Amino acid sequence: MTVTEGAPRLRHKVTVIGSGNWGTTVAKLVAENTAGHPDLFEEDVQMWVYEEKVTIAPDSKHYDPAVGDSPQNLTAVINKYHENVKYLPGIALPRNVVANPSLVDAVKDSSVLIFNLPHEFIGNICRQIKDHILPYARGISCIKGVTVSEDNIELICEYISETLGIYCGALSGANIASEIANEQWCETTIAYNTPAGDLHNSSSSSNGKTASNGDGLIEFTDSRGRVSKTKLTPMPATYPTLDHDELHKLFARPYFTVSMVSDVVGVSLGGALKNIVALACGFVEGHGWNMTAKTAVMRRGMLEMIAFAREFYPETIQEKTFWEESAGWGDMIVSCTSARNWRYSKMAVERGVTVEEIEKTELNGQKLQGISTTREVASFLKAKGVQDKYPLFMLVEGILDANVDVEDIPALIRK
Repeated sequence: MTVTEGAPRLRHKVTVIGSGNWGTTVAKLVAENTAGHPDLFEEDVQMWVYEEKVTIAPDSKHYDPAVGDSPQNLTAVINKYHENVKYLPGIALPRNVVANPSLVDAVKDSSVLIFNLPHEFIGNICRQIKDHILPYARGISCIKGVTVSEDNIELICEYISETLGIYCGALSGANIASEIANEQWCETTIAYNTPAGDLHNSSSSSNGKTASNGDGLIEFTDSRGRVSKTKLTPMPATYPTLDHDELHKLFARPYFTVSMVSDVVGVSLGGALKNIVALACGFVEGHGWNMTAKTAVMRRGMLEMIAFAREFYPETIQEKTFWEESAGWGDMIVSCTSARNWRYSKMAVERGVTVEEIEKTELNGQKLQGISTTREVASFLKAKGVQDKYPLFMLVEGILDANVDVEDIPALIRK
């Protein structure tokens, strides 16, 4: 291919930070696309893997009698057999997925960073990579959670942006990792407001403008409609534009339909808060109530999610996201009928144990996002003195803390 004068000469290098079942699934589909779009992306996709030892069972097709049951590094196993035998067993990964135990090395020179790990770990991850990423890197957060202090709530994507000094969008939707890994069709939503300066010659609209102080940095609008304190380094023109079209080419597969939007708040809050509702639906079903009871909880949960967005993000929330996008009702339905938070809260009630006990015994070292999200959101609402407006959110916290009985859910919602 002949390169015309002034055309981009570099390609985007992609790193997936996280290698649980969802992180590995995203690495799989992204790697399929980097191989299919060599004009836009470097083929190899780095996947940061928290190094741990694994043992290959004798009945596994990867069992090596010379190694036997000796523990092996997970990264070495992934790179040798092209399978994450611990977190996504049985799924063949593209050979251009490169497992890397070094977080700093994995993000080196990457212009696209995809964050996919439990949200309670994101602070430590950002601190480790802060001084080791490209200043013009861009991010997509696949993390369904929020960061909360007593007096503030922050979207994960904006926490990443402020901590690293980069722009970060959000991906969320009715997504179950095992189904997507097996290439069963579903859809998702990506929210991304392309920073001014990244579009090059594109006619698309962008978020922000070049700052007026002459330093060449970009000002952009945050989720509360304010000019962000973070100033962005523009993406060099030697790279291809990174806009909705390019991100669609990076993530969309025949089995993974992607809708591109600009509502970062709706996509982020939908992904985080529905996990609280999913726990409640699991409690209801575990108690023996039927689908109509669970539907009542889902309806109430959606109302509280929208009320939360109106109260704390009134400047930018687009309510249609909750009704029209996979990140809204779609994610709510699948989370409350077949995903992990629902499944394991249901199991906890059926077995008469806490959800945390189920988490320890059933999740192979992974975490239920709903537990930490519930506690953080409840703490924030109490600090703001508005907890009475959100009875469903608060009763889920009460059940987790053993202060509320599941059978009391109807009475507490009626109040």
